[in-house]
Amino acid sequence: MPRSRAWLAVLLASAAAALFGCSPSVQEELHGSSRPGRSTTAAEDKQEYPVPPPPFSEGVYPCSECHADLELNLKRRKLTDAHEKIVLQHGPRERWCFDCHNPDDRNKLRLASGTLVTFEQSYRLCGQCHGPKLRDWRVGVHGKRTGQWNGKRRYLLCAHCHDPHSPRFKPLRPMPPPRRPEEIR
Repeated sequence: MPRSRAWLAVLLASAAAALFGCSPSVQEELHGSSRPGRSTTAAEDKQEYPVPPPPFSEGVYPCSECHADLELNLKRRKLTDAHEKIVLQHGPRERWCFDCHNPDDRNKLRLASGTLVTFEQSYRLCGQCHGPKLRDWRVGVHGKRTGQWNGKRRYLLCAHCHDPHSPRFKPLRPMPPPRRPEEIR
C-alpha cells in the first residue's frame, strides 16, 4: 500500500477513534505508534498483543526436542537434515539463522539487543528492521486484526502471512474489476 494511503488509513482510524470515544490507551496507540521516524518506547515493547500460535510446520516445535542432543555449530552453512527445505531469501548474503534464532535456547528468538522473546512475540523481532510495518500492524492497517476499537482485539503475526525465511509474496494475478449492478443478470 503506498505510504499516502497508509497515512490516510491511520488518519481515518484516529478520527473514528476520537469520534466514537475510544479509550485513551487506544487513542495513544493510534497517535503514538504511527508517527514516522518514531522508535518504540519500553512500554510499547512490553505491551502484549493477543495472537494465535505461530504457524509452525508439523513436528518442528519445540525446537529444543531435536537440538538438545546436537552439537552447537555457529558456522554459516547450507542446512541439512530437518531444515534442508528452508531457503533463506530474507537478506541471504547478510542474514544467518542465529541473527533471529537463539543458539542457546532454540525455543526462543533473539532480538539484536540480546533480549529473548517467544515466538508469539516474533513481531518484535520483525519490527527491528521493519519498523513502519510494525507501527502499521499495531494500529491495524497492516496485517489482520479483529476485534473492537475499545475492547478485545486479536492480531495475526507476521508469520501467519509471510514466510519468515522468504517473506516476499509471489506475484498475484489481478482479480477482474467488480461488475456494475446493471451488468449483472
